[in-house]
Amino acid sequence: LDGTKYLPGIVGLNNIKANDYMNVILHTLAHIGPFRDFFLSEENYNKIIPPPGDQTITLVQRIGELFRKLWNPRHFRAHVSPHEMLQAVSSVSKKKFKITEQGDPVEFLSWLLNTLHYALCAGKRKLKSQVYQTFQGEMKIYTRKLPPPTENEDEMFKFLKSEEYQEKVSTSPFLYLNLDLPAAPLFQDELEKNIIPQVPLFELLNKFTGAVEKEYKTHRESYVKKFELTKLPPYLILCIKRFTKNNFYVEKNPTIVNFPIKDIDMAEFLSSDPAVQDAHPHTVYDLIANICHDGQAGSGKGTYRVHIRQKGANQWFELQDLHVKDLLPQMITLAEAYIQIWELRKDE
Repeated sequence: LDGTKYLPGIVGLNNIKANDYMNVILHTLAHIGPFRDFFLSEENYNKIIPPPGDQTITLVQRIGELFRKLWNPRHFRAHVSPHEMLQAVSSVSKKKFKITEQGDPVEFLSWLLNTLHYALCAGKRKLKSQVYQTFQGEMKIYTRKLPPPTENEDEMFKFLKSEEYQEKVSTSPFLYLNLDLPAAPLFQDELEKNIIPQVPLFELLNKFTGAVEKEYKTHRESYVKKFELTKLPPYLILCIKRFTKNNFYVEKNPTIVNFPIKDIDMAEFLSSDPAVQDAHPHTVYDLIANICHDGQAGSGKGTYRVHIRQKGANQWFELQDLHVKDLLPQMITLAEAYIQIWELRKDE
């Protein structure tokens, strides 16, 4: 209508007030092939009978409508309003996620995927859904409880021999992997303040080799955990922990993560168990979406944008609410990445 050219799927979303944190997630999910295709076709879910009084099915219907609008090749305008979808989110989440107050895209993504899964399974969580088929992987968690500090060697030996302090192994599904950034250095002088710390993505992924121990503390007890991947999903979501919250404020870690945009091989993070190795003939992933945060920590103080690879055109775009622009691939790694989605390559 206004002469603006656009590619289906690469269209802006209105920011009604403070919903940029939801827009980046909706834009991203609209480019995950099997996930998008499932919701584009209403016949995949129009026969689901929800439990009495359950409202979650409206979320399934609204995301389907939004995806159909985003992928419509005959738009009047080069942007779409997500209003109905966001209203459903606000209602189903009991106003946890609002249009009027900026939230955290990681929390929103986690809630949205789990709620869509629940709706598609008509409240029977144990069933498989398109959500789990697309994003769910599996890991082994090795947990060891640490004994209380004591200088008495006999007492310590007794602790370590008891059942309570033995390593326990459990298997856990995951929809995304949390990556921990190293603490940002405390700079001594003005010149050093301009140096932005950097870390390779592979260093962050070492958390999942099954060899790196990480300590977790509760009020009373301390545990050491190790993580080892046993099943890789078709689409791997990585969340980089940029923000730490305490009672008073939120802090942001500005460390830049260095990563390639194709060819990350997850084989070295898979369990060495032959059965696990045999079940994974493909382990190489390519980046398909990169959500970044600009500005300061705290609700409303910064903004979110997303880099998306449009597979049909094999071209990268940056989307920030209504704004859409072409992007050179080498610009992607310069931003403060927060959420990434990687696609398993199966053509080799």
